[in-house]
Parts: sequence; C-alpha cells; structure tokens
Amino acid sequence: MSRIDSVFQQRRTEGRRALIPFVTAGDPSADMTVPIMQALVRGGADIIELGVPFSDPMADGPTIQRASERALAGGMSMRKVLGIVRSFRESDAETPVVLMGYANPIEAMGTEAFVEQAVAAGVDGVLVVDYPPEECRTFASAARQGGLDPIFLLAPTSSDERFDDVAQAGSGYIYYVSLKGVTGSATLDLDEVCARIPRIRERVGMPVGVGFGIRDAQTAARIGAVADAVVIGSRIIEEIENSPREEAAARVESFIRGIREALDATEGVLK
Repeated sequence: MSRIDSVFQQRRTEGRRALIPFVTAGDPSADMTVPIMQALVRGGADIIELGVPFSDPMADGPTIQRASERALAGGMSMRKVLGIVRSFRESDAETPVVLMGYANPIEAMGTEAFVEQAVAAGVDGVLVVDYPPEECRTFASAARQGGLDPIFLLAPTSSDERFDDVAQAGSGYIYYVSLKGVTGSATLDLDEVCARIPRIRERVGMPVGVGFGIRDAQTAARIGAVADAVVIGSRIIEEIENSPREEAAARVESFIRGIREALDATEGVLK
C-alpha cells in the first residue's frame, strides 16, 4: 500500500479528513523549504503538495505566481526540488509528498528519468496541471508502474466523460477544483461544492480532495463535512510572504494547526 493510500485509509478509519497544504519549493528560499515542510507536519498536515516553480503557471493566481517567481529567481529547478524531497525524507519517512506543477520541467528532464528520480527521492505522487488524463495515458501508466500516483484535476465544468478518464488514468486521490478560476480566488460556492463531491467520489472511486478558494478554518470545516481532504495553498503562501524569514515556519505551523483543529471538529460521514 502506498503512503497516500495509507493516509486516506487511516483517516477514514478514524472518521477524520486529510489535510493537504501546498507550498512552493524554493520559496522564500531553498534552505527554508524543508523547515517549512516539517512545520506543516507538526501543524497537522497529512500530505504535502510541493509546487515545482514554473515561469508560466497558468492555473495559479497572483500569490502562487509570486512564489514561483521568487523561487526561480533563487535558482530553483526540478533537480533541486527533488533534492529538497530527499532532504525532507532524512527526517520524515511517512508523510506523502506530491509534486504539483506543469509539464515543461518534467519533459525537459525526460519523463522516464523524472519518474525514476522522483521515486528515488521519496516522491509519492505527481499532479501535472497541463496533462489532461485523456492525453497522457502513457505518462500516467509509467508513473504508476514506477511507484508514483498520477493525480488529476476535476472542475465544476468537468463532464461525465472526464470523470471516467480520470478514474481510469489516476490513482491516489482526485483534486477537485472548487471554483471556475485560478488558485486563491475568493468566489467559492460552498453549496455547489458540497453537492458535487459525493457524486464525484462515487463515479471515480477515489478519495476527493477539494482546493482553490479555501482560506480559513470555517470554510475548510464546511468542505470537510463532505470531502475526504482539504487542500490549502495560497493562504499558506501569504503567511510565508508576509512573515519575517525567521518566523515563517512558526507562522505556517500555527495557521495549519488551526485548520487541523477545525477539520477534526467536523461532523460528517465519510464513505
């Protein structure tokens, strides 16, 4: 059983929701990324999505775009991202790490080399924003065979056909984009999200994590009443962005602990 599957199985047994924070590798600096990841785990993170910075992050709002710009200006690259994961694994052999980013850095490395080196570094899954499932079956199959869960996005506009494509190509969990827009947007229709999640879970047969637009404990708890996991990114990046360097890890830990407490207090039935 993979680390990702193990997390969801354990949380389901406990009646708890998984918490999946996102941070960008290399922001605010390469040497701060592992301490921030460790702080997320102390605060209650179950899985960490680690962003691979890219110069044209089309799905990301201004906050994560700025994080990518800072990381790239500091010399971050795919190989250095994998080095960060290796360093994290020296102190944490249990928390799953999912790389989230775009196809270009993977293809520049070569997909076979990427899968091999990512698994060797300790990566558990990969979410490539611009790899739709119907167009990357070869990559998804290679990832699964190599030991990586290929994770895909679904959106409010996704068709039944897309649901089926994701069910066939993906593994680990589904990332449901809770709104029509980029990361960090504020126009989140909670009623619509809550109505969609049970149908998605039934159709794709995988845990469903919800992200985009979740910025506080109250919203996280509402989503957690129906979802298997809550994903938070832009709000954490803001904590890093607005903190003195020496306080960034502590601020992130405090913020994520508040989300963890709200999720653990959530009532609802996970199936």
